[in-house]
Amino acid sequence: MNLYRFEVTAHDDIIYVVIAAKDDEQAFRLVEVELEKHFLKIPDIIDISLHEKKPIRHGGGFVIYVEPRSGS
Repeated sequence: MNLYRFEVTAHDDIIYVVIAAKDDEQAFRLVEVELEKHFLKIPDIIDISLHEKKPIRHGGGFVIYVEPRSGS
């Protein structure tokens, strides 16, 4: 089992999704499932990118950091 960190690009947003799955194919499918569960109306998805993949161990995780937008 692996822990995956995805970045989903929509028209106006970047959405970060973390998934636990047995393989890459299942992980990509689960990203779509989680988006359907989270949003009332699924955003128009431009791209789903896999950014990190780690085997699940005790105490593992990801840091999700969003840099402040300049000029805002």
